[in-house]
Amino acid sequence: MACPRRALSGEQQQRPNFVVFLADDLGYGDLGCFGHPLIRTPNLDKMAAEGVKLTDCYAASAVCSPSRSGMLTGRTPNRVGVYDWIPNDSPMHLRKDETTIASILRAAGYATCHLGKWHCNGKFNSPQQAQPGDHGFDHWFSTQNNASPSHHNPKNFVRNGKTVGAMDGYSSTLIVNEAIAWLKSRQDDSQPFCLFVCFHSPHEPIATADEFVRMYPTARQPEEAEYFGNVTQMDHEIGRLLAHLDQAQQRQRTFAMFTSDNGPETLNRYKTAAKSYGSPGVLRGMKLHLYEGGIRVPGIIRFPAKVKGARVCSEPIISTDILPTFCGLAGAKTPSDRPIDGASFLPIFDDRPVVRNVPLYWQYDHAISKPKVAMRHGDWKLLAAIDGQKKLRGYELYNLRDDVREKNDLAGTDAKRTSEMASRMTKLYEEIKAEGPKWPQPQVPPDKGERD
Repeated sequence: MACPRRALSGEQQQRPNFVVFLADDLGYGDLGCFGHPLIRTPNLDKMAAEGVKLTDCYAASAVCSPSRSGMLTGRTPNRVGVYDWIPNDSPMHLRKDETTIASILRAAGYATCHLGKWHCNGKFNSPQQAQPGDHGFDHWFSTQNNASPSHHNPKNFVRNGKTVGAMDGYSSTLIVNEAIAWLKSRQDDSQPFCLFVCFHSPHEPIATADEFVRMYPTARQPEEAEYFGNVTQMDHEIGRLLAHLDQAQQRQRTFAMFTSDNGPETLNRYKTAAKSYGSPGVLRGMKLHLYEGGIRVPGIIRFPAKVKGARVCSEPIISTDILPTFCGLAGAKTPSDRPIDGASFLPIFDDRPVVRNVPLYWQYDHAISKPKVAMRHGDWKLLAAIDGQKKLRGYELYNLRDDVREKNDLAGTDAKRTSEMASRMTKLYEEIKAEGPKWPQPQVPPDKGERD
């Protein structure tokens, strides 16, 4: 559905642009600036050196579709009914009546664009479910899930409702080519824009240009060199887009953020898939876990209007915070007709804490980890299992500032804190469960070769 536009005043024309770079299955330890000993990411390292490195940055979920839905809506994914990764043709989708940051900004006069992996519906490019254009994106060049048949020469991109067909090149390059072409096509350079650049990298099945694979001759095996090179190729394309913004004199005006949709795929869960070589760094767990390795991800912000040099911020933020933060910067209203779980993280630019009405919360019923629900408040994180009666049990408590590896469960020794946090978690769990819609068939059918 098209959103009405407002005419831009002179003051509105000075509002910041927004660029969100989203990696797919990139681990907390997969960047040079986050400690990887081999992977070269010079452009993201430079971005961190010119801005803010977020050490406690979280995805909205431990798996992709919920994470993306939470990022777009500012709402815990279970509220909006995106409970797991969405297979092709599934009824599960981000419903048309959900309000996204793109629809808010579009109505406020922004040009909006989505590029790359969408994965917020099962009936992609069908009138039966909302598409990127229905969620506020003027221009979209997207895929339902992964680039197919791989990152090389993909055949499954759709541009504004029209199938593109076979393309020559690598997915990351094609996405950035489209971003630059869209930016150049804009008739009014003074109009602010919001651009979501959602890479398929480094999600499998991976394909990487030889020039980047050859950068890793000491890799233990060819698949590892391909993974490392895939991250470097994505970094190269990020640098190319940032350079274009600089050349177009949009640097000072642009808020650019890099993050990942969840932790790394480090477990060979598929009969035909090679083991991934992503790293959670020092963290426990990986993708599909509610321990830190599944949900804590790299976060970097370049925003010259607010940050002049390298800063490191340990304030916890989550991708659901993007909506209220962008609303605040754009002078737009955060929706008041539904619960918004995210909070504006603008205070971090003044070295102040984020003020939250809702603690950081995750729920993933299909998690590989025993805990299926997690909540962080301050330095403390509580996890819980879900029993056969859909009730929370089996609590684990960790102080993440002292124990980021989540090795020392304090639930038995700090009973008062555990009880207080469990009470708050239970209330939130029941509230969200009551709000989430029910879908007419199983959310995830048996694996038929699709990948999450």
